[in-house]
Amino acid sequence: MGDLSKNFSRHEFLCKGENCHPSGKGNCGFDTVDAELLQVLENIRTNFGMAVHINSGCRCESHNDREGGSHKSQHLYGRAADFFINGVNSLEIVKYLDSKYPNKYGVGLYLSWVHIDTRSSGPARWG
Repeated sequence: MGDLSKNFSRHEFLCKGENCHPSGKGNCGFDTVDAELLQVLENIRTNFGMAVHINSGCRCESHNDREGGSHKSQHLYGRAADFFINGVNSLEIVKYLDSKYPNKYGVGLYLSWVHIDTRSSGPARWG
């Protein structure tokens, strides 16, 4: 059981930057997650009936820069997650997202993971 939703906990979304705290020591602690993003991830979990593993959730500006992320990245606002499901092909996940949420959200297809974000600027697809 998660502390944010049925299957997700705040620590899964914590910024993974090292020494990104403004003092230069330790983690910044950024872990705010968009409620709509959590609902989408719960729907994915329910559909596939398997754990959804978060690679990257929240990112502070410092960590996002080190990752080469866009200055408009939804990770900066707690509105994005990069994730995978063991044993499920990324393309299969993207096909599900396209059928469940046509013309909505940002969805990126990568070889071993999927990006989902709840951007409000209209849909986007890549990969």
